[in-house]
Amino acid sequence: MATTIVSASVQGPLLVCEEGLSVWGGVNPSTSQIIDAHHPQHGRTLAGHIVMMPTSRGSCTGSGVLLGLAFAGAAPRALIFREGEDILTLGALIAGRLFGHEIAVLRLNATEYEALARETSAEITENHLKAGAHVWPLVPAGSVPLELTESDRAFLDGAHGEAAQLAMEIIATMATAQGATRLTDVSRVHIDGCIYASPAFLTFARAMADKGGRVRVPTTMNAISVDHANWRAQGVSEEFGAPAAGLADAYVEMGARPSFTCAPYLLEDRPVAREDIAWAESNAVIYANSVLGARTVKHADFMDLCIALTGRAARAGVYLEQNRAPRRMIDVTLPARFDDAFWPMLGWLVGQAAPDRIPLIRGIESTAPSDDDLKALCAAYGTTSASPMLHIAGITPEASLPPTPDADRTTIGPADFARLWDEFNQGAEQVDLVALGSPHFSASECAAFAALMDGTQTHPDVATIVTLGRGTLATITENGVKARLEASGVKIIPDLCWCSISEPVFPPSAKVLMTNSGKYAHYAPGLSNRAVRFGSLQQCAETARSGLAPSSPPDWIVGRAH
Repeated sequence: MATTIVSASVQGPLLVCEEGLSVWGGVNPSTSQIIDAHHPQHGRTLAGHIVMMPTSRGSCTGSGVLLGLAFAGAAPRALIFREGEDILTLGALIAGRLFGHEIAVLRLNATEYEALARETSAEITENHLKAGAHVWPLVPAGSVPLELTESDRAFLDGAHGEAAQLAMEIIATMATAQGATRLTDVSRVHIDGCIYASPAFLTFARAMADKGGRVRVPTTMNAISVDHANWRAQGVSEEFGAPAAGLADAYVEMGARPSFTCAPYLLEDRPVAREDIAWAESNAVIYANSVLGARTVKHADFMDLCIALTGRAARAGVYLEQNRAPRRMIDVTLPARFDDAFWPMLGWLVGQAAPDRIPLIRGIESTAPSDDDLKALCAAYGTTSASPMLHIAGITPEASLPPTPDADRTTIGPADFARLWDEFNQGAEQVDLVALGSPHFSASECAAFAALMDGTQTHPDVATIVTLGRGTLATITENGVKARLEASGVKIIPDLCWCSISEPVFPPSAKVLMTNSGKYAHYAPGLSNRAVRFGSLQQCAETARSGLAPSSPPDWIVGRAH
């Protein structure tokens, strides 16, 4: 049945996206052109279209980017999904509810979706979706009423101030759309909306702070868009640096902790199994669910603050035990030998093989992945899958959950790794930048890279930069790893991450970058407009010294695709 999630009356041409799209990192935030080099609709523009996609994927920041597109007059007129979707739905809800920019959001069943995708234009009214000879009646989402506690109703009545009241209204509206019957308490929140991807992010945060918003549960903050203490000395313009720092300050003003890391699971106080939390930032959500066994859906930017202001979240999705079961078995052919590049590549391939459901990875039970390996896998998985978690047989804590009755099976083999290696290595062999820390480097990764660089120097024409969180920086300063890295010519930058970095901190003269991150290898062509090389941490060290990327893939990748 065709369902209205966010109501608006619009008409326009259809743009059918064959795959889900991460609006952050995959779409130009000013023009709405699709810049994800790996997406089938690369180069098309969302503006003015009724956009169809199975569901969104990738970054939680997409909600804020959509709001920014609305402010810029470049937003789609409507979004139509086949599966459940929260990130862009929330952006559309806030665009209309707070700022008067209407974007319709609908969900269709598979038959309706396929029929609509064959049309060229559509019209959406309050009661109907019309396209060609088709007329589908629309029903509002939420057939089951949401049970609210006395405390929830106090928020809605304004007992805790205007910002908290608005936050609870947004939570309740989205919970109804998600089919939730009640809300749940959360013990902690991680804010993703502190990245300055457009002025819309500051507009929202400043509005909530000015309305008296204050967090009610412990709240950490994602990487931001500038090195907060040093951006002026780094040559960042006042036009960008001041609002980017001001956005971070608005969240700190509301009581959030200035942790400024996209890897909150590296902080000392990590969530534990079965703990209900509310994290935004896609890699952190996937790691928390998959590796730690904590429970959080992939909360969109803005929803993270709403939950922090109330301590409540919709009890839906993977907060529920039955929704954490695998729906696709993925059998992996394990190479006889492999290096650390295997893990981000596997994550990316698993996400591509399970773009809309939780997978169970089988065939790698004999491995012993480190926390850093799992971090790399989860981050890369989040670029190609909309799912908030994965399982690895014999390794992750909930891998023994029985699969759903409709679970199916697929495989990943040597040819898939060979194909991806070629896809990740489109740049020239001469490299100008080695980019490490997406997600933020851990103390152990810093130590490993320091060991690879000890006694050697980076090439004079190669900028080698590690991004990390403040907590990790304090650790490596105390244990001497920071001094060792800097002695080899490695630059260390806290607070921001490669997915939020901009010139001149990103070296303007660099034409080709090298990274060991599957996440950044995916996003960098669109975000930085540079060519990319990808490899293991050891290969990154060799490239940092020589200025040359490996001319061929490692031995463990056989049957290289051409």
